[in-house]
Amino acid sequence: MDALLMKTKTATEPAQTEQSKQKISGSEIVLRSLVEEQVDKIFGYPGGAIMPIYDALYHYADRLTHILVRHEQGAIHAAQGFARVTGRVGVVFATSGPGATNLVTGLADALIDSTPLVCITGQVFAHLLGTDAFQETDVINTTIPVTKWNIQVTEAKDIAPAIAKAFYIAGTGRPGPVLVDITKNAQNEIIEAPEYRKCESIRTYKPKPPLQADQVEAAAQLINEAKRPYILAGQGVLLSDATQELIAFAEKTGIPVASTLLGLGAIPTNHPNYVGFLGMHGNYGPNINTNQCDLIIAIGMRFDDRVTGNVNKYAKQAKVVHIELDKAEINKIVKADVAVHADAKEALQALINKCNKNNHKEWIDTFTKLNEIEYEKVIKEEFNPTTPSGILTMGEVINHLSILTNGEAIVVTDVGQHQMSTSRYYKYKTPRTNVTSGGAGTMGFALPAAIGAKLGVPGKEVVAVIGDGGYQMTVQELGTIMQYKIPVKILVLNNNFLGMVRQWQQLFHEKRYSFTEMANPDFIKLAEAYNIPARKLEKREDVQDAIQEMLDAKTPYFLEAVVGKEDCVFPMVPAGAGVAEVLLEAPKVK
Repeated sequence: MDALLMKTKTATEPAQTEQSKQKISGSEIVLRSLVEEQVDKIFGYPGGAIMPIYDALYHYADRLTHILVRHEQGAIHAAQGFARVTGRVGVVFATSGPGATNLVTGLADALIDSTPLVCITGQVFAHLLGTDAFQETDVINTTIPVTKWNIQVTEAKDIAPAIAKAFYIAGTGRPGPVLVDITKNAQNEIIEAPEYRKCESIRTYKPKPPLQADQVEAAAQLINEAKRPYILAGQGVLLSDATQELIAFAEKTGIPVASTLLGLGAIPTNHPNYVGFLGMHGNYGPNINTNQCDLIIAIGMRFDDRVTGNVNKYAKQAKVVHIELDKAEINKIVKADVAVHADAKEALQALINKCNKNNHKEWIDTFTKLNEIEYEKVIKEEFNPTTPSGILTMGEVINHLSILTNGEAIVVTDVGQHQMSTSRYYKYKTPRTNVTSGGAGTMGFALPAAIGAKLGVPGKEVVAVIGDGGYQMTVQELGTIMQYKIPVKILVLNNNFLGMVRQWQQLFHEKRYSFTEMANPDFIKLAEAYNIPARKLEKREDVQDAIQEMLDAKTPYFLEAVVGKEDCVFPMVPAGAGVAEVLLEAPKVK
């Protein structure tokens, strides 16, 4: 009888879907919205103000996998790792007050490193806003500086449109983090289930500027005329999925390519046009020749101070073509002679057609010769050290890791000496395999980010390379690894120091090691407490066997490599120096 009445009513009244008639809570609207956005992983930590959403999530276990982390900072870094390796938007849940504020570091990291995230936070009841209620924090004003966009929702009817807009903003244009703060009354409110409509445009937001033909023509003219052109590849190449276009452009024009920290993997490190890693601890040739080229073609990079050194001494002899999606980055630090305000993929496709086929072998050879100087003065000693005898170096450990993984693992690094050694010595072969905290330099990033990376691409080997300092900032996420049996590999390079700070204290502060030496716990026992197999590596003759054992493990695995306490990472461009004033060894003390 009910079915007959339903058919009769449908025939005489405006058509409505069964879902639109259904009454559901704001919390379920959140989850339905995520399903519509094809989300399958959520990283989060429950609490009072977001409890209604978690209660609704109990019934969505077949559609949404929630990973319970041990700290909200772990949640957002895990979502970053997931987003960086998949190219999809990472999703985070956190409660109000300290739950939301614990996301701030990750938001800042994601904003400067262009990582797409949607963070959904619970908030106190709307009528309590501004009363200093329990666990109330003004999360909107707190996170305005560290989000691409944020919004507070106080009524259930506004939840779906807010989430749709959040995903669109986070994942388009220059990606970034977005936060949606939802009051508890909005989560509890029961309304008619809305039809979910994905956001496809916003009148005041233009994420992809149209390619301007005159800009391409002007850039092509400079490129065709240049005698010593030089490509600087940034993360924008990876974000726009332009790696094949970059390779094709470099091969047609014969131009050498150097990579920024976040641009590693944009071109295989064994490609004949690849000349090395840029920046403060980059390769010798790329830094020296920055001040020898006659044209810089900067693609999807922002001329960060770690790349330019003293900007007043940076490439004054060169013209600059800057290909950049974010207009705010153009002419911000280095003035462009030609600015191509466009998506890197589209710009490179156009330039491939406009630029002449060329060969700059002699110019590339100058990079090779300079890098040979670096090899003789730095790398040879680091890979085969004679003093102090028998003590491992970070470089040789990373070199073995690179060889044994064939440069094809996803390597997630924290921040410090180990990060720079990995960037120098790991030979990345494929895109989206270098995951690190770049612009913010967030210690504690690597362990949770590796969790997210492994869950994002379970078929790839994921190795977290971490210093002993950063490891202990988020070490509690070993609990997450244990609970979900995530087979991530953890390699801690332990020098019992905050190594990078100590290096500066050694070189520029007369070895005044002010609060940088660390008394560390027994890392092996700590790993075993979380049911993670572990091994300690101290002897050079055991390096290959220990790393291979780690890689062969089908479970999570922890490897501690004990390295020299006072080793330094060279080359190094000191603070305030120009890129050509790069050090290959410690300056002599007068």
